[in-house]
Amino acid sequence: MSSHKKGSSQQQSNKPSDRTSSGTGDASGNPDRPPIDRSRILGAEEPQRSLSERVMALLDHQRKHWPMLVEGYESLKTVETRSFEFDGFVMTVQCNPGRIVSSSAKVDDRSIRERRCFLCMDNLPSEQRGVDYGDYILLCNPFPIFRDHLTIAHMRHIPQRIRGAFGPMLDLARGLGERFTLFYNGPRCGASAPDHLHFQAGERGFMPMDIDWERMVDRQGEWVIDDSRLRAARVDDGLRRYVILESGDKAALEDRFERLYRSFAEVTASMGGSRDTGATGSRDTGATGSRDTGTAGSRDTGTAGSRETKATGNVGTEAAGSKATGADGTKDIGAAGSSETGSSVENEGHGITRGNRGDEEPMLNILVSREPDRWRVIVFLRRKHRPDRYFLEGEEKMVFSPAAVDFGGVCILPVRRDFERITAGDLRSMFREVSAGPQVLDEVVRRM
Repeated sequence: MSSHKKGSSQQQSNKPSDRTSSGTGDASGNPDRPPIDRSRILGAEEPQRSLSERVMALLDHQRKHWPMLVEGYESLKTVETRSFEFDGFVMTVQCNPGRIVSSSAKVDDRSIRERRCFLCMDNLPSEQRGVDYGDYILLCNPFPIFRDHLTIAHMRHIPQRIRGAFGPMLDLARGLGERFTLFYNGPRCGASAPDHLHFQAGERGFMPMDIDWERMVDRQGEWVIDDSRLRAARVDDGLRRYVILESGDKAALEDRFERLYRSFAEVTASMGGSRDTGATGSRDTGATGSRDTGTAGSRDTGTAGSRETKATGNVGTEAAGSKATGADGTKDIGAAGSSETGSSVENEGHGITRGNRGDEEPMLNILVSREPDRWRVIVFLRRKHRPDRYFLEGEEKMVFSPAAVDFGGVCILPVRRDFERITAGDLRSMFREVSAGPQVLDEVVRRM
């Protein structure tokens, strides 16, 4: 595995429109922004510092003064990993027992209504501090997957929707620079707070996709747009279907992403209840029970400090969680997914299976990174929230709830038995089941 990529310490200066001082909503020019508790904001007296500098100071401060974060980072030392080779790329699986609450989080409407939002400022743990940036606050995630793991929450309690938030996501990526990759989990694609708009960020190079993306285009995809303003690629690697956008022109990137979003929503709606070719949930290609012996890599037990060991955190889930706030919406971990009463209920209505309702966004996970002169956006197209095996009982059950980091190549399994018995065939089958099919990818690319 490649080591962590260290980005340049030089960051572009923040535009005045991107940065605000802490205080009231008037500071941002947004009358809807709630007043900020200034005691929560770290480094507000140093507005000349770059966002990246402020964030690194925040991480250093919180590691010294927030016991929950200290405990979270200590847990990273105990992670175990296995690696599986596919056609020109690697997927890493991490044994992460502490993440059972996140992996089995209840995200049905009733559970969300009955718990306190752990991303709202008033509900943060008393020791937690943040860095403000426009309408967002950057927080340390107390259950880190990465060595440097951030949750970036909107100041207001508004639904998790990328439309209207993609531009700010690009601004955040530019402010954080080359050190971090930002990611977004859709409300039905791994976000455990679908009622509160947020992103996450972790150090670049942790996910294999951070490093392998260009080779993936060469081996598994093609560039479909390549002009002076923007280039775009489609990739089908046999597990995942995704679109890559690259541009130094923010307006061009926003326009093309809007076309992609609209195209995927239209294709999803038109598919209705059909299960398109290649998106089957069947146990294809040696999945269940097949040991697929030549593909499993060695298990790196207790190798703290390596890229494969940064796991004890929420994959695709958010900052404080019920443990930090006392919210009990995700405490029922005995029967993962029980709140949705089985796969037929939980997965229908999550994209292609039932068709896209007008108030739902198409199923997306997004990675955004910044190079000195351009952004890179990777959009994973999905059809289901969780694979059917998540809801089974007995030997067939596997607690795997993929989100952006999993699609980026680091898969979290909180149950040791699942970690020890999973095969490359299992991963292939489950990713194919939750990913949009090749016909959908082709049609989205054609329309966008």
